[in-house]
Amino acid sequence: MNVLFEEDGGFKAGSVMTDGEASLQVEMPSGKRSKIKAATVLLRFEKPAASALLEQATPLAEEIEADFLWECVSDGEFSFLDFARDYYGHDPAPVEATAVLLALHAAPVYFHRKGKGRFRKAPADILAAALASLEKKRQQALAMEGWIAELKEFRLPADIAPLTDALLYAPDRNRPETKAFETACAETGLSAAQLLFQCGALKSAYHLHYKRFLHEQFPKGTAFPALDAPALPVDLPKADVRAFSIDDANTTEIDDALSVVRLPGIGSRIGIHIAAPGLAIAHGSPLDGVARARLSTVYMPGNKITMLPDAVVQNYTLAGGVDCPAVSLYLTVNDALEIVSHESRLEMVHIAANLRHHEVEPWFNAETVGGPLADQPFRDELLHLWHFANACEGRRGKPSAVQGINDYNFAIEGDLADPDACTVEISERKRGSPLDKLVAELMIVANSTWGGLLAEKNVACLYRAQTQGKVRMTTSPLPHEGLGVPQYAWMTSPLRRYCDLVNQWQLIACLKGETPAFAQKSAELFAAMRDFEVTYGAYADFQRLMERYWCLRWLQQHGIGEIDATVRREQLVKLDHLPLLLRVPSLPADLAPATRVRLAVESIDLLAPELACRFIGLLASGDAAEALEEEAQ
Repeated sequence: MNVLFEEDGGFKAGSVMTDGEASLQVEMPSGKRSKIKAATVLLRFEKPAASALLEQATPLAEEIEADFLWECVSDGEFSFLDFARDYYGHDPAPVEATAVLLALHAAPVYFHRKGKGRFRKAPADILAAALASLEKKRQQALAMEGWIAELKEFRLPADIAPLTDALLYAPDRNRPETKAFETACAETGLSAAQLLFQCGALKSAYHLHYKRFLHEQFPKGTAFPALDAPALPVDLPKADVRAFSIDDANTTEIDDALSVVRLPGIGSRIGIHIAAPGLAIAHGSPLDGVARARLSTVYMPGNKITMLPDAVVQNYTLAGGVDCPAVSLYLTVNDALEIVSHESRLEMVHIAANLRHHEVEPWFNAETVGGPLADQPFRDELLHLWHFANACEGRRGKPSAVQGINDYNFAIEGDLADPDACTVEISERKRGSPLDKLVAELMIVANSTWGGLLAEKNVACLYRAQTQGKVRMTTSPLPHEGLGVPQYAWMTSPLRRYCDLVNQWQLIACLKGETPAFAQKSAELFAAMRDFEVTYGAYADFQRLMERYWCLRWLQQHGIGEIDATVRREQLVKLDHLPLLLRVPSLPADLAPATRVRLAVESIDLLAPELACRFIGLLASGDAAEALEEEAQ
């Protein structure tokens, strides 16, 4: 005796070895023996052999049309054996009964299963909907095949073209277009960006990187809402100083300025003047909402996305020739360049000039400060501040800037709407110049002094601490070991960093004797600190990415085939004249840090963006090696 039974959602046939009331022992055509439940048996038969039943029934089942069966069967449940009898007009042979069973089982749209060997025909409306769905899927499958074929030939299908940005930055994997596109990527071995670039849908790698950043950080766009810029305060006393700022040529958010007044018999009074948008932007106001959402200005070569609207920046930037609201820190300094006392004020400060690095450094630099200086505006003030900065650095016992490290300036010529037509020039500038030290030291004094003032008054503040080599934001006035100060609060860039604006609100309230916007252990303050750290880090990563992109463009633009580099560690090198680190797998593993090497440029991928280089050889040992770069703050 043989049996047809159901197992794991399919049908099998075997020869009965032992037949029990609840279970059977069967031998399969393969020779394997299995124990099955009697309830799973659908048919018992002697002929044909168990191995032949399904072989003979399958082609018969394929000849049976499901729609014809549906028309033939009556409403209500039925057994496949009863229906096979009606279908064939006689008691069905095992092969015939099995063929009907297979046909019914293979048409779940037409027949719904209701138990062992039992079915029910689908209602007409449900069948119509199911058939329409199947036809839609069939058409989708045909369309997907066509899309995949076009993409593999590097032609962009019309149905996929409008989804370019979504495919790159937020693919909806439930859409057939996305499924077809990802299948084409897998079959061509290309990334999404590479495939779209080959299809001509992606015009520039620059737009790829920029739009991805906007999608992640500015999903609603970079435009500001229509908000009026707050008017300048009218009740502030006017400071009796000639202040000046020191910035790069492209700086528009001028946050800080300096002044020097000689005090006969005492020494001097040094003023550190910080732009004061906190006097007009109220905590909880719509402008605060804008700044809170952005948290910082985003910098990148040739472009930036400001934290505050241009009108607000223009009102509160420390522009030359204008009286500007400021939070001022005055340091009384004796002839030994020691800070005798300090005082903080809210006032209007006249900005006499905006000095620019490229204009001042030719006559005020490391080679000239030791001798007589040219007769230039603010020469005496700069020299006095330079000596004071050196004294401050000595008292801290820490350098204000890592020596031997370069800053890099990117000049992009052309319209970024067509970035591939733009050219880039990259210039180096040594850190630690007299101007760098002068500004850095005075900002350290301001941030440390005001952070200490708020800690003394028990006013909540966002601090930047460094302990055990780790730099982090905190609401506690912890030391910054890298700077050698007991506490350090970012307060000197309120036009471009939200944490500085928050701290300025707290400082203004302290100076006015008012209740500060944020209480100690404020949940809102903690949230702002956490969001600022995450967002500020993401912005910094994007800036490095875009600098990397423009470095690769520079290499292409100048046709660089070989370039010199300095080993940092293991296979990591720093390229000469570029802020570019990369790994070179072919570099000998035993090279010590600071070893000078020459590399061959093998490939440049702007979409990644990645650079592949190959080791050529060592440079002469007498060549100067660049210092290893460290983060000071």
